[in-house]
Parts: sequence; structure tokens; C-alpha cells
Amino acid sequence: MRRAVVALLLVAILVGLAACGGGDAEPQTFRNPVYRKNFRDPFVLRVGDTYYAYGTKDAQSTRSGITRAVVPGNVQTLTSSDLVTWKTGKDALPDVGKWAYDAKTWAPEVAQVDQDRFVLYYTGLSKSLGLQCVGRAVAESPEGPFVDRWAAPIVCQQDGGGSIDPNAFRDDDGKLYLLWKNDGNCCAKDTEIWVQRLSADGTRLVGRRVSLIKNDQGWEAGVVEAPTMWRQDGRVYLFYSAADFASDLYAIGYARCRGVFGPCRKPRKTPLVTSRCEASGPGHQTIVRDGDERTWLVYHAYYAHPKPRQIDETVVWMDRLDWVKRKPVLHGPTCRRQRAP
Repeated sequence: MRRAVVALLLVAILVGLAACGGGDAEPQTFRNPVYRKNFRDPFVLRVGDTYYAYGTKDAQSTRSGITRAVVPGNVQTLTSSDLVTWKTGKDALPDVGKWAYDAKTWAPEVAQVDQDRFVLYYTGLSKSLGLQCVGRAVAESPEGPFVDRWAAPIVCQQDGGGSIDPNAFRDDDGKLYLLWKNDGNCCAKDTEIWVQRLSADGTRLVGRRVSLIKNDQGWEAGVVEAPTMWRQDGRVYLFYSAADFASDLYAIGYARCRGVFGPCRKPRKTPLVTSRCEASGPGHQTIVRDGDERTWLVYHAYYAHPKPRQIDETVVWMDRLDWVKRKPVLHGPTCRRQRAP
């Protein structure tokens, strides 16, 4: 009996130590890529303790230049509780707006504008203009289904080649803004990143429209796109992707901005994130803050040494984004194991 009591006490002590974090338990780690299936243009939205990822559903443009059959649907989704393990969800946008062609959408991003109101911004092909334009759709939950009830896109710069790659930014004062890129590289024009204020419900553009940056550095190869605006420690940063997205030259840069409407200055003449390790052509980034207030850069990249079935797949990578002396620092892409969020 005495031995049994002692054994029970030891078990209780061990359980108590484990519950209190005792012992030398190894911290959880992960290795890139965090999602190993085709998921181009990832955007991550945190709602409570759940992370929702939205990505391009089609596969029209491939690295090899070969056109593949379009996968039915418009916006693919994933969910996660830890940013590392992802579960496939339903199509967030079953039907596009009347102004756009179905199954020709990409670069979706979502903003939460109220407790039970979410707005999805997406790039679509306009039936009447023949240009890429930005639409919006609303839903009561981050899973959708999102509904685009408008007869026209929210923005489409006909004189700039169209408008693509929307990014919704909420500033510290609660005001919403929409950023996007004019699709000038479609037709031998400059590409610029634009910003304009959104209405409180996130469905209309209001006020002045401002160009923040343009393609003016050699590494950008004539195109800047995929904007991500982020405020950190009171300062505004504009991340963007540039160069040929279907090559290993695609990369991520950034600019520092005096405010949401600029002016913005690129502090370096080289990219912040380039092809490295097994990640080829990293780009179309998004930034997410975890439950411990750490920031992570999530982006897509091709496999540097793909298997035959992976040649045209862009998979999801994630690396810790630090801030050192008011500068973003990312030691990646990384293939080695790193500490998980």
C-alpha cells in the first residue's frame, strides 16, 4: 500500500510540473514551407484565435509559361490555430460580381470592418473593359460565402492598364484605406502603388487618390505590385513585390512612409527578401501578428528544386519578421527548423 501511495504522489508531481511548464520541454518548431500545395498570393487574417488564409484559386499563369486548366472556383481558403498547421476550407467567393468573368480571379484579401462584417477585395477580369479590375464582396463571417452585389468594380484605372492586387489597411485611428497597383506592365506603362480612403463599411472609395511608389529601381524590372501597408511602433511601412513573378528574380522590397498618403522612400536599392534556400521567387507577402505580438511574413514561392508535379506550384512560406532600429529584418527564406509562433 505504501509503495502505491508513493507512486501516486510521484505521478501527481510529474503531472503538476508538466501543467506548470516544468521540466525541459523542447519549444515547438516548424520547417518551411508551412503549406505544401499550390496556394498563390496568400493573405492571412487573424480573427480571435483563428487564422484565415485566402489565396488565388486559378492556375492560368505558370512558371513554364504553359497555360493550365483553371481549377473551378474563385478564392481558396485555409484555417489554422497556430500559423503552421493548415486545414483546407471552402471557396470563399462562389460567384463573382456581374461585372467580372467567373474563375478568373486572384490576389484576394479580407478586411474585418465590424464584429460580423467582412469585406473581400479581389482582382477580376472585367467583361466590358477587358481589363483587370478590383472588386469587393461582403460576408458575415471570415469563411464567407462572400457576395459581390455591385454592377461595377470598386476601382479600375483604364488609363493605367487596369487595377490589381488590393490590400486593405486599417490605421491606428480606425480609418480604412485601400491600396492597389495599376496594371501598367500589361501595356508598356509605369506601374505604381496607389492608396485611397475607404468608407466606414469598406465598400466605397472616398477622398483623394495618391501614388506612393513606382518602378524606379533596377531590381524591380519594370513592375511593383502586391502592396502591404503596416504600421509598427508608430511608423508606416509599405512592403511590395517586384520583378517577374514567374522567375527566381521575383522578390520583396519595402519603403518607409511619413504617413498613409506618403511620401514614401525606398531606403535600399536591393530587395529585402530574395530567392534563397529552397524558395524561388518569394513574393506577394502579407504580415500577421500572432498572439504574443510577434510579427511574421507570409509569402509564396516556388520550389527551387521541384519534383515534376511541383514545377508550377507556388507554396506558402513563413518567417519571423523582426524590427531593428526601425527597420524590418527578415533572415529568410529559411529551410532549417525555427521556433513556431
